[in-house]
Amino acid sequence: MSNNRQLPENAFRELKDGEEYKPLMPSESQYREVTPWSLTWGIIMAVVFSAATAYLGLKVGQVFEAAIPITIIAVGVAGATHRKDPLGENVIIQSIGACSGMIVAGAIFTLPALYILQAKYPEMTINFLEIFIASVLGGVLGILFLIPFRKYFVKDMHGKYPFPEATASTQVLISGEGGGGSSAKPLLVAGIIGGLYDFFASGNIGVMVDMVSSRVLGAGEVLAQKAKLVFQVNTGAALLGMGYIVGLKYAAIICAGSILTWWIIVPGIALIWPEVNVSLDASKTFLASAADPQEIYNYAKSLGIGAIAMAGVIGIAKSWSVIKSSFGLIRKVFKGSNNNEASLPRTQQDLSMKIIAIGTLMTLIISFVFFLLGVMNGNLLFAIVGILIVAVIAFLFTTVAANAIAIVGSNPVSGMTLMTLILACVIMAAVGLKGVSGMTAALIMGGVVCTALSTAGSFITDLKIGYWLGSTPKKQETFKFIGVLVSAATVGGVIMILNKAYGFSDPNTMSAPQARAMAAVIEPIMNGGQAPWLLYGIGAAITLLVNFCGISSLAFALGMFIPLQLNLPLLVGGLINWYVSSRSKDEAVNKARADKGTLLASGFIAGGALMGVVSAGLQFGGYTFADKAWLASPWSTLTACVLYFLLIIYLIKASLSD
Repeated sequence: MSNNRQLPENAFRELKDGEEYKPLMPSESQYREVTPWSLTWGIIMAVVFSAATAYLGLKVGQVFEAAIPITIIAVGVAGATHRKDPLGENVIIQSIGACSGMIVAGAIFTLPALYILQAKYPEMTINFLEIFIASVLGGVLGILFLIPFRKYFVKDMHGKYPFPEATASTQVLISGEGGGGSSAKPLLVAGIIGGLYDFFASGNIGVMVDMVSSRVLGAGEVLAQKAKLVFQVNTGAALLGMGYIVGLKYAAIICAGSILTWWIIVPGIALIWPEVNVSLDASKTFLASAADPQEIYNYAKSLGIGAIAMAGVIGIAKSWSVIKSSFGLIRKVFKGSNNNEASLPRTQQDLSMKIIAIGTLMTLIISFVFFLLGVMNGNLLFAIVGILIVAVIAFLFTTVAANAIAIVGSNPVSGMTLMTLILACVIMAAVGLKGVSGMTAALIMGGVVCTALSTAGSFITDLKIGYWLGSTPKKQETFKFIGVLVSAATVGGVIMILNKAYGFSDPNTMSAPQARAMAAVIEPIMNGGQAPWLLYGIGAAITLLVNFCGISSLAFALGMFIPLQLNLPLLVGGLINWYVSSRSKDEAVNKARADKGTLLASGFIAGGALMGVVSAGLQFGGYTFADKAWLASPWSTLTACVLYFLLIIYLIKASLSD
């Protein structure tokens, strides 16, 4: 095999009629993928990063994505041991190890809320088995529900979605193949620059702030307090690289959603309804006239939850033909028809529809028994209603989670889970399950759904990486289940240990911000309170209008939900992409420059992700060197602006260079 391996030139663009994408590992050849080496390292990565991500996510409130650091480690270990042709094995290591991020997000966003509520309601009982089973069932359902959509997202929609995280991971994996000086060196240099930049901007190092805000100036603070208007942008290298890969089109749509929420709706609430209580926690009161813009946003982002839910419904309607074809394949299998799965090329072979159908049915049966005997205390009606809620919502929103990751690399799983919890609370209360038992049931159900959606979103990244490189999907799908089991056991253990060591009652000891939000929302509903249905309805109406105008409704809805400071950098990166790819009259030159920029942006993402792990670890260990007075001063913001400008210039100049 060649040492100068690069993705084909049509890897990131739409294919022309009759054109075919040929991956690095051709389908007609066989490669080492699942071996003792890849299984061992994949499991090690799943355990280590599950523990680290859960620990840091609950302790300091910082959840980092583990997929890219795992990819870097896999490449580094293979290189250090002079492993021959490790590409197929590295994809499996990444795929198994990445279970850590998806299971952790699903678990820590919901299940610690059980301990938070237990401090108020001592009669609430929790055990390791419930947490473990909820995580496993959610992870398995997420995998099984996603597989029928693999071909649609990774093959049929080739070139139509940017897949930013998958792009970065793929570039790292290729660099490990000795991808020639044309790819490995620029990726390495950009990774070092991006990593060091983000490291020195981290909160515990504090050479500069990592978010520029208009509030650092006196006039900006007055504007924020009086008019509820604030400008803020994260100046990290990783987000800049993400924006470049996302591209100008989607970045502009996402930012439009953010601008609507932050600069129109938030000030509008304070202006038109100054006496409205913008706290979703029934025990607190924040009048809009006196509230901080962030507090009003926390209230207004319920619009984003409604918008995402409606975007999901629209996405389901648009992909209904794909859903029907999946059911059609299942019917053919059980009627004995030959669907020619075995005759497909190696790179397009999935687990058989019979295995998927039987596996899904068995998982739902086990979930039902789990609900009946464990969560619902033997009540048959509650268990039936519970499993229907979980199955329907998890299946329908699987495509939403995959779509979100494909577009922006960020899964709005917390928003979808919050909607699930609210619906579950309302429905379960309607059939008679309320109070403490209702809270427990809703959170366990939410944990299953949250993990399923987190898994689906993460797994589509792995499958896209495999598609670009030429892995066997069936092998990725099969051994993903091992990662789920290992990660679920690790996360469950970490949550139990942290609860015994520190407890979750004090947010200053255990942050767990997402779980606290879930607990605050469901408690009043299960005790007779109300959900902000008007806000959900308005958000849904906005999405319908956006879709009617021919704009990507999910991208716009993501912008409404995701904070402004995380979306504006996407626009900056998208503008750089447009500038770099439009300077020449020669389209071939433009494409070469755009591809060079993609490589550099991938380096920013990889370096930023890796140093994010390091800085989070330092923060947890108490190694903080930041001067809070300096970080709060305008000079720190000015430093960040200057260095961010230089980072932008580097990305442009390096992309345009030959």
